[in-house]
Amino acid sequence: MAVELLDICNMKILVQKYGGTSIETIEKVQKVADSIIEKKQAGYSVVIVVSAMGKTTNQLIEMAKSVSSKPSKRELDMLMATGEQVSISLLSIVLQEKGYKSVSLTGFQAGIKTEGIHTKNKIIEIDINRIKGYLRKGIIVVVAGFQGINDKGDITTLGRGGSDTTALALAAKLQCPCEIYTDVDGIYGIDPKLYPKAKKLDYICYEEMMEMASLGVKIMEPRSVEIGFKYKVPVYIGSSHKNNIGTYIKEYNREMEQKVITGLSVNDNVLMVTINRLFYSPDNVSEIFSRLASRDVNVDMISQASPNGGYVDISFTTPKEDEYIVDDVINELIINIHDIKIQKDSDITKLSVVGIGMRNETGVASKVFKLFAENNISFKQVTTSEISISYTINTADKQKAINAICEAFNL
Repeated sequence: MAVELLDICNMKILVQKYGGTSIETIEKVQKVADSIIEKKQAGYSVVIVVSAMGKTTNQLIEMAKSVSSKPSKRELDMLMATGEQVSISLLSIVLQEKGYKSVSLTGFQAGIKTEGIHTKNKIIEIDINRIKGYLRKGIIVVVAGFQGINDKGDITTLGRGGSDTTALALAAKLQCPCEIYTDVDGIYGIDPKLYPKAKKLDYICYEEMMEMASLGVKIMEPRSVEIGFKYKVPVYIGSSHKNNIGTYIKEYNREMEQKVITGLSVNDNVLMVTINRLFYSPDNVSEIFSRLASRDVNVDMISQASPNGGYVDISFTTPKEDEYIVDDVINELIINIHDIKIQKDSDITKLSVVGIGMRNETGVASKVFKLFAENNISFKQVTTSEISISYTINTADKQKAINAICEAFNL
C-alpha cells in the first residue's frame, strides 16, 4: 500500500477507531459522538472508523450457521458487512442531529480495495480522494471498518480485528495519528481478567506489539500493527468509557530494554495435531504442509521427533476454527500416506513471553523452565523468536503457569 504526499497537509487530521463495545447501545453512540465533536472543536479534521455494534458480527454468523453447516464465504462477507453499515449510519445521524456535518461511507465508498479469500481479505490500496474531498469541506467522515471490495466488485471482510486494520491503513494514507478506543484503558502486560494484578504499560514498541498481537493478544489485529510500524503511524490505545491515560505504541528506543519481559500472551484458541508413524521423507512432510497451506490453514508451532526406524512423529498447532479443514486434509493424507496415526488435542494453551530486552539478555527460557518444574507444569512444544518464547501446555495448568510467570517477571 503506497503512501503519497497529500495536498491537505495544512489540515490537522486524526483517525479514530471505536470498537463494537464502545457503540453497542444508542446511549454509547451518543457519548462517542460527543468525543468526536470535542476533537472537531479542537481543530481536527476527523475520520472515524467503527466496528459493528456489540456482538452483531457473532449474531450474523450464527444466523448463517442456523441455515447452513458450511455457509458460502462470499455470502458470509455480504452478511457480516451489514453490521458496520448500521454503525456508521447511526453515528453519522447522531452527529448531524448534534449540528455537525457528517457522512457515512462503506468500505467500497471509502475506496478500500482488497484481495485474498473471502472472510480473510487484505487491504492492497485505498483511494482517499473521496475522503479528502469531504475533509476539505469540514465534514466528519465515518467509515465502516472491517470491509472493502475486491477486483470482482464483491464486498469483502478483513477477518477478526479488521476494523483496526482499516483505521491504521487510513491513518497511513492520510499521514496522521491514529487513536484506537475500546473497552480497555490501555495495553497491559497480561490480560487483567487472567491476572488481576496486571500492570498497564505507558508505552510499547511496534515490534513487541506485533509479536503479542500475532501470539493471541486481542487488543489489536497483527496486520494493523504491522501497518503502523511500516508507515510510522503514531498509535494510541485507550478506553472510550474512562478518562484514564492509555498506552502509546511507538518506535523502539534503548530504554525499553531495561525490562526484559514486557508481556505475556495467553492463547486458548489452539488445536494440536500429532501425526505418528509418518514414513520419513521430505516429500511426505512437504505434502502435509502444502495441503494445509493450499487451504489457507495457519500453521503455528511445529515440532518433529528425530527419525526412528525410518518413521517420525510430527506435531503442529492451528486455530481451533480450522479443525474441519484439518480433518479434510488428514482424510486426504490417510489415502495417500498409509499407516499414519492421528491424535488431536484441543485442551491446549499457548503461553508466550514477549520482550525486546531478550535481544541482549540470556536466561529467560531457563527461568521459565525452572518455574514450570517448580510448579509441576508439563510443556508439549517450545518455539522461539528474537523477542519471544512460546510454550504449549495443558489448559488445566494455565492459571498456575500465568501466576508463576507474572510474579517472576513483575508483569
